[in-house]
Formats: sequence, structure tokens, C-alpha cells
Amino acid sequence: MTALDYQLTDGIAVLSMDDGKANALSPDMLDALEAALDRAEGEAKALVLFGRPGRFSGGFDLKVMMSSQDAARGLVTRGAEVLLKLYGSKLPTVMACTGHAIAAGSILLLVGDSRIGVEGAFKIGLNETAIGMQLPIMGQELARDRLDPRYLTRSVIQAELFSPFDAVNAGFLDHAVPPDDLVSAAMAEAQRLAQLVGYAYAGTKKTLRAATIKHIQDTLEADIARLSAPIS
Repeated sequence: MTALDYQLTDGIAVLSMDDGKANALSPDMLDALEAALDRAEGEAKALVLFGRPGRFSGGFDLKVMMSSQDAARGLVTRGAEVLLKLYGSKLPTVMACTGHAIAAGSILLLVGDSRIGVEGAFKIGLNETAIGMQLPIMGQELARDRLDPRYLTRSVIQAELFSPFDAVNAGFLDHAVPPDDLVSAAMAEAQRLAQLVGYAYAGTKKTLRAATIKHIQDTLEADIARLSAPIS
């Protein structure tokens, strides 16, 4: 059993993360996400990823992160592989942010093509430096690519967390809607993107994001090796 459900609805792959807790990006969750993406790329025209009510994802699994340096580095490396695979997927991807999205949970938002969140008392952002951790180059470059430049220092260096409304301004989200509207809004966006010409969408996305992906891949091993503290 995994904490990730997969449904194919009208050509849309609908993925729902729910581990009953923080929706941590554990090794099992990452494996499940990769397998679901592989399946979706073979049978769907677009993909939507939901979290559990009140929590999209709290980031990398802290039990693994705090167990040892090797375990932390291994998890971040594996996480980078899956996150970059989502970021470069040929499918249109919609992130349906159901609540809090912290650390790598907010990076999961950054790799989506469209990001729709729920309104409410939720926090979204990269809190690494606030808890004494260095944000890997992967997180820095994805933030550089997707965030409004005016919010880059506040987000990446100063670890500011944002409400859903402010997360739209910063660039973690594209829209924020009432909770009851999230499913319909996310599915409508996926259907809209699914109507675009698939090979043109995939090819343009590939060339647009190729330099960022290559830079992250080229620097990943050295970046993870130099980090002296567990990373989220």
C-alpha cells in the first residue's frame, strides 16, 4: 500500500497524496510519484496532483533526513531526480495545493506547469535557512525560474513563508480559490491544457527548461556532497 492514489478521468491522470500526516516526500512516496508519472505519460493527456486536505506536502521525510548525513543526501538526490522528471514531463502538469506546502513541498509546486491553491490560513514557501539548512542548488534554480524576481531573496535566502494569496504574488501559485472550488478548478485547468497540441507543448517545454535541468543535474552531486547539514 502507498499513500498515492491514481485515477484516470476523461484522459486526465489524477494523483492524490495522502499519508494521513504531512504528505512527506519519503522514498516510497517518491517511487510512487515516479511510477505514476511514467504511467500517466503512457495513457493521459495531462496530470493533476492533489495533496490531502490542509496539507499539500511538508517536504522531505524528516525521519530519513535526520537519521544520517548519507540518508539525507540520498533522499535529496532521489527527490531531485523525481522533481526534475516532473518539471520536464511531456505532459501538462497541474499542482492542486490543498493546504500547507513547506520546503520541498513548495518545490513540488515549482515544478508544476500550473499551480492552483486553496484559500485559507496556510503557509507556502522555502523555510530551509530558518531551520539552519542550506537550500540546494536544485531549489535555488527552480525558484529562480518560477518565482517573481522581487520575491527571490525573500523566499530563498530569508525563508519567508507566504499565505496562499501572497504565494500567488510570489509565484509559488498561479491562482488561489475557495476550498470547495479546488477540484473543479484544477480539473478545468488540466482539461484546458490537454486541448493544446501535445507534441508542440512537450517540445516547447523541453527546450524552455533544458538549461535549468542541465545545470541542476551537472551540479547536483557536488552540491549534495558539500552540504554540511541535512537538507529539506
